Amino acid sequence: MEHHQRPDGLPPVNGYSHAVAFSGRMVVISGQVPLDGNGDIVGQDDPRSQVRQVFQNLELALAAAGTDMEHVVKLTVYLTDLADLAEFRSVRDEYISVDAPPACSLVQVSALVNPAFKVEIDALAVL
Repeated sequence: MEHHQRPDGLPPVNGYSHAVAFSGRMVVISGQVPLDGNGDIVGQDDPRSQVRQVFQNLELALAAAGTDMEHVVKLTVYLTDLADLAEFRSVRDEYISVDAPPACSLVQVSALVNPAFKVEIDALAVL
């Protein structure tokens, strides 16, 4: 993989690459939400706990497909409250390589499928 974190002429980044080039089979991970293996909501009023559960779910889904967070090339993040952005970034940086981060899009949404969900993340990875 080639991470182009900040190509000439593009603005500074905060934990993502502007572009990531790769070859190989692509793995698409559906949006993960803050539910544990029993289907229970984790961290109902705690955005940090919710983000952590979502990344744990991403790791499990990636492992099932034969890959891991090191091979994620793109994340799409949906937050219901941008006040949770610092919490998201803090937890994200525990799971991704800050030296070679994936590309990322972050979108604020008015709600997710369950009103208690504060975050949902989907991913593209390579084998």
